Amino acid sequence: MRINKYLAQAGLGSRRKVEELIVDGKVKVNGKVVTELSYQINEKKDVVLVNEKIVKPVSQFVYLKLNKPKGYICSSHDEKGRKTIYDLIPDAKSRLFSVGRLDYNTEGLILLTNDGSLAYKLSHPTYEVEKEYIVVIEGKIKESECAVLRAGVVEKGVRMPEAKVDVIEVLKDRTRLSVRIDEGQNRQVRRMFDCIGKTIILLKRVRIGEIKLGGLARGKYKELNADELLYLSRI
Repeated sequence: MRINKYLAQAGLGSRRKVEELIVDGKVKVNGKVVTELSYQINEKKDVVLVNEKIVKPVSQFVYLKLNKPKGYICSSHDEKGRKTIYDLIPDAKSRLFSVGRLDYNTEGLILLTNDGSLAYKLSHPTYEVEKEYIVVIEGKIKESECAVLRAGVVEKGVRMPEAKVDVIEVLKDRTRLSVRIDEGQNRQVRRMFDCIGKTIILLKRVRIGEIKLGGLARGKYKELNADELLYLSRI
C-alpha cells in the first residue's frame, strides 16, 4: 500500500494533508524518515510513525452526517474559545474530520469520517460532487442578477465558478433561493452574493451529492444509511 493511502486510512486527513506530512519529513518507517509519496508500506511488518507516534489504518470506518448550527466552527479547537462541531459529537470513537467546511454563521449538512480517501474525493473539484444550499436574502433579486451568479461573478478581476441558481419563493422583504455548486471555494456562496450587493439572512447547506440533510435536527448527527453508503462507494 502506498504510504499516502496508508496515512489517509489511519484517519490523518485528506490525501493532500497526508502528503504534506510526508514531504515535510514528519513520517518515519522503521525509524527512517520517508519523503517519497510512492513509498510502499508492508502493513504486516513496517512500523509507521507520524510526529513520533505510531499510526495504523483504522479497522472500521465511521461515516456520519451532522446538522451544524450557526455559531460553531469546523476546526477541532479554536483559539478564541468558540464552540466547535466536535462539541456536538463527544462520543465519537475515533478522530473524525469534516468534509466540506461551513463558516461560523452558516448552518446545515456536514459529513464526518475517518476515511481520508473518501474525504478527498468529496472535497476535490475533479470529482464534481454537487453541494446544494438554501439561501435567504434581503429584498428581491432580478433575473439578470441570477444570470450573473449562474455565469460566475467576477471578484477582484477573477471569475468565480459557475453556479446553478433558482428562485424558490419571493416574499415582501426577502427571497429564498436554491444554489448548487460543485467546487466549494472558501465562503464561495457568501462571496457570490456580496459581489451582486445582496445581504444574506440565512445560508444553509442541504445536500452533498446524493446525501441530503433531510429532517435531521440542528446540532444532531447520525450514521449514514445503507443507500447513502452505497452512493459513497460509487464516487
